[in-house]
This record gives sequence, structure tokens and C-alpha cells, in this order.
Amino acid sequence: MNRVVSTEIVGVVLAGGRSQRMGGREKALLDLAGRPMLAHVIARFAHQVSDIAINANGDPARFSAFGLPVIADPMPDYPGPLAGVLAGLRWAAAGPARATHLATVSSDTPFIPLDLVSRLAGEGGRGIVVAQSGGRPHPVAALWPLGIASDLERALATGERRVQRWVEIQGMSTIDFAPLQIWGRAVDPFLNVNTPADLAEAEKLMQHLKCPEKSREARS
Repeated sequence: MNRVVSTEIVGVVLAGGRSQRMGGREKALLDLAGRPMLAHVIARFAHQVSDIAINANGDPARFSAFGLPVIADPMPDYPGPLAGVLAGLRWAAAGPARATHLATVSSDTPFIPLDLVSRLAGEGGRGIVVAQSGGRPHPVAALWPLGIASDLERALATGERRVQRWVEIQGMSTIDFAPLQIWGRAVDPFLNVNTPADLAEAEKLMQHLKCPEKSREARS
């Protein structure tokens, strides 16, 4: 398992959305293979950064079992992932660690790469570095220099909500990640669990990931 890349990189799991396509049920806390989906994300992400927090709105007590700081969006009405990134940047800047960068992932991506942060940081910290798979960028799975916080705050104040557009304006670079091989299938490591059907598919994949021997038997 990869270890912490640098004490200068902290991480935030973005869980501040409305989960509308999941019928309003909070995706981060949905059961996946016997644990909340957020637990799977944290298990794959926490060792890659020196400190970690959850970005979520509403009562933070519902995340108390994770024992992590919970930071809310800095503005009301669920303005989207960019607001969660800003919350993370402000939290990182105010923290005791000498953080220079923030790594972010979404709470509905339970298969994120175990080397995500090390590979993003391999770009040398030049601007925003975004993960990409299958030719598609995933701007929420990214490494952000703390110095962009003021620019992001101004953009949000003027109504910017589109993550992809804003990172392109800022000048992003991308790092390609190969598919995971699960049960003989190529699986996008940034697979989003957005709907009940997605959750059912993730459940199957997680069971095969946890029990590769059983998976081989099922194919024989």
C-alpha cells in the first residue's frame, strides 16, 4: 500500500451534494459491502495524505463515527463541488500542518486509485492537477495549490459553479489512470455511484474485489 506522499498535502472527501439521483438519500452513508460508502473512500484515501477532513453540510454529528473534522461549504444553498474545494482550501490553510496542497476526492467514488495522490503530485505541484481515465478528466479528483483559494472565492461569488470550466480557465494538467481489473472486467477507478443501479453494480464489484478467489471460482 502506498504511504503518505508528503506532509505538505492534506485531503478532503467531498460529501456536500444533495444526492438527488439517489432519491435524496445521502450517498456517503449508503451501505456498500457492509460499510458506509464513505468508509471505503476513506480507507483508500487517508493513507495518501497527512491529514483528512470531510466536506459536508447539515448536522456534522452524522459523521461522528469516522472521527474526522467535518467542514461545511462557505456559502448556502449547495453551490456545488467548487464550494467544497474552497472549504477544504481554507481548512488546510488554517490547520497546524504546513500544507501547500489539497487533494480532493468525491464520497461516491469507492474505487479511487491507491496511488492517486502520489501520481498527481508527480507533476511537481504546478497548478491544478486533475485525474483522468478513459480520456475523461475528473476535476473533483484533483490536487489543488492552496494559493488559488482567493481566485476560487471570487469565482464563486460571481456565480461560477462548473468545476470543469473553472479548472480549464485556471490552466489544469491531467494524469491518466488505467482501469482496475475486477472479475475480469476493466472498471473505471473513478466510477461514480449516483443511482440505485450504480450502487447495486458497485456492490457486486466490491464483493469481487474483497474476495478474488471466489471471483475466479464464479468464472470457472
